[in-house]
Amino acid sequence: MAVDHDRDIVSAPTELMKFETRHVPGALKLSQEMGWPYRQEDWEFAVTVGNGLVLERAGQVIGTAMSWNYGQAYATAGMIIVTGSAQGGGNGSRLFDGLLQATDGRNVLLNSTEEGLALYRRRGFNAWGTVIQHQGPLTVAVTQSTRDDIRQATVSDLAAIQAFDERATGMPRPSMVAGLAEAGSVLVIECAGRIAGYAIARRFGRGYVVGPCAAESAQDARLLILAQLATLHGQFVRIDVYAEHGLGDWLDSLGLARVGAVIAMVKGRRPVSDGTARMYALANQSFG
Repeated sequence: MAVDHDRDIVSAPTELMKFETRHVPGALKLSQEMGWPYRQEDWEFAVTVGNGLVLERAGQVIGTAMSWNYGQAYATAGMIIVTGSAQGGGNGSRLFDGLLQATDGRNVLLNSTEEGLALYRRRGFNAWGTVIQHQGPLTVAVTQSTRDDIRQATVSDLAAIQAFDERATGMPRPSMVAGLAEAGSVLVIECAGRIAGYAIARRFGRGYVVGPCAAESAQDARLLILAQLATLHGQFVRIDVYAEHGLGDWLDSLGLARVGAVIAMVKGRRPVSDGTARMYALANQSFG
């Protein structure tokens, strides 16, 4: 007698549980199903610096949702996936509601595709901006600025970079910034002996991502991004920027074409920068 194992798996009960390292291969498979270019290393990094939930059915990961807490007031959410065969049965809502509960009443930020807007709006999220994704092989020759106020960061700069990041985002993110700095190459701008901006480039997805990039002006942000791009000629590069800062046309001119956009949303109170420092490029759309 033939046994339909696929039917048995689909009919098996689902279990919501904490995301553990053992779930990474299943999560990677889900992101590949969605066409997302995450590597196993990208999932491992996200789990190391954040918290997550998975839906598991018959030993298989059928859904993921991650969050990253920044102090007691804020969190970001992302990497929310439900496999195609499990969609439409309330699994997405169950997963996301569990994630919101785990953020312990924090204000929550996320970036949504058009498909996710209805779910997030029903949960009290409101749109506040747009994040534009630029990417492509870096074939344009980029010359680094000769300004001597841009330099490679040292270990002793970390505390100042973390403090600048908090000024730019309005959120305390020391663990996230430390993790990103350890994983990538960090450049800083100095002004009168103080850190006035930073940018990190690291391996991610199909190649490299430049971000986060925080600075006190769009001009300084461009200089930091150019300095990172000068070391990445011929590589596949991705940069996610806020539309409000107007860097899109400039990135297009460097051959990093706009390939998509997501809606920035918040449930609760949106964090604000100190007015002088701003975040121009994201580490990725999930971390914020």
